[in-house]
Amino acid sequence: MTAITASSPGSVPVPPTAGGSAAPADLPFPPDTLHVPVIDWFEDNARDLPWRHPEAGPWGVMVSEFMLQQTPVVRVLPVYEQWLARWPRPADLAAEAPGEAVRAWGRLGYPRRALRLHGAAVAITERHGGDVPRDHAQLLALPGIGEYTAAAVASFAYGQRHPVLDTNVRRVFARAVTGTEYPPNATTAAERRLARALLPGDEPTAAAWAAASMELGALVCTAKSPACPRCPIAASCTWRLAGKPEHQGPPRRGQTYAGTDRQVRGKLLAVLREAVGPVPQDALDAVWDEPVQRARALDGLVADGLVEPLDGGAYRLPLT
Repeated sequence: MTAITASSPGSVPVPPTAGGSAAPADLPFPPDTLHVPVIDWFEDNARDLPWRHPEAGPWGVMVSEFMLQQTPVVRVLPVYEQWLARWPRPADLAAEAPGEAVRAWGRLGYPRRALRLHGAAVAITERHGGDVPRDHAQLLALPGIGEYTAAAVASFAYGQRHPVLDTNVRRVFARAVTGTEYPPNATTAAERRLARALLPGDEPTAAAWAAASMELGALVCTAKSPACPRCPIAASCTWRLAGKPEHQGPPRRGQTYAGTDRQVRGKLLAVLREAVGPVPQDALDAVWDEPVQRARALDGLVADGLVEPLDGGAYRLPLT
């Protein structure tokens, strides 16, 4: 979700390996039926986001990808800007205690991402001289980097050719190609094959396609209220042409929060983030009335490496 190196995507020919005149056997139409209109739409409608600017660099792209997982752009923007101002290079973050990454993460949620990003910064500093590696395999070998993030950084930061499958892209592909309202709850082998079949053959167009299809899912082909009249590929969308059949698969996972261990963990972490020193047990006890759930949440934070227990019953954010 950042600067794309493709030049004038609408004028870049899609080679036969990316679609040509005949679609692969599992596609209802040639892939370039989607590439050209979606990339052209992206050129005119892409949001102006800081990680899409060239000056963001690969590190800015990586930070954004960690922060944007399961978190809306509007919540990420202020934290992202503060983070890059404080830690403009991986080595700057690596020099800090991991607890400072957790503190700066604030209320973005899923704070283990902060620890993973800190671990990746340490590895980049130690293994790659402080520069985010270009090689996909080296990206994948970094701690906290999975299949999606490695592909996203290689594509968005370095303009490489990789299938990038986040929730938004998977939903676009499910509707436009397979004719289903929603993708499966977890990414499947069939989705990966489809993503490879749809991938343009040259790197600049592939990188533009990755960003454009993701933006289409975020802004138009949304989960709850898809804006089909504004969609550049509505005329060929298999789901729309089939009459928009309702989802028939397993129930979609909800995002319940109130009353969950996750909410308790967030409240405990908020106290620790705001403290300048160790926090006594009684200060943590005050954030949640139910003692069993509170203890379970605190034990989980310790097990995840987000909190360190100290002698005397106090706790702090991790220093190592």
